[in-house]
Amino acid sequence: MDLNGRRVSRETRERLEHFVSLFQKWAKSINLTAPSTLDDAWSRHIADSAQIFQLQSSPATWVDLGSGGGFPGIVTAIFLAELKEGWVHLVESNNKKAAFLRTALRETGARGSVHPVRIEEAPSIVADCSFVSARALADLSTLFDFIEPWSQRNVDLRAYLHKGRDYRTEIDKAHGGWGFDLVEHRSAVEKDSVVLEIFNLQRLA
Repeated sequence: MDLNGRRVSRETRERLEHFVSLFQKWAKSINLTAPSTLDDAWSRHIADSAQIFQLQSSPATWVDLGSGGGFPGIVTAIFLAELKEGWVHLVESNNKKAAFLRTALRETGARGSVHPVRIEEAPSIVADCSFVSARALADLSTLFDFIEPWSQRNVDLRAYLHKGRDYRTEIDKAHGGWGFDLVEHRSAVEKDSVVLEIFNLQRLA
């Protein structure tokens, strides 16, 4: 099986397939995603989320913000299961969604844990991480507010953030209050979308 032109092992494919079946089952009773995207979960969600691990496959500690339906956090945790190293801390304040995420982790054997708290509270629970991810959560300036506590503790921290066609406007706005370096990775799934790799994040005085 290929995802975004890259080979995926049989074991990981089976874990992803089981996750998709869980996602589609739970999404019928709780709002995990827009109903219109349920039928094309592989192309709209799995392949899109897989880009994160394909860009950064180190067996390290992740924090996934606003994990919701598990994209990209559960997908990253599934890939880490094959490495048998690394961990994803999924931050999701909605208790129903958090219950879904726990079930997905348990049934797929993915490497992660769920923290049903507000994002602002997460840095006091997860002290350190190497990478942060977020998808369809907030604008860049807000995301940087969330990420700053971890970037202060780890100068090498990198964030991988899915963004749509208006991402350049968000970048320009964020430059008003933040210093940062970035790499734009063109999406292999969505036209006009990117994954922004952010590092050297600092709040401007």
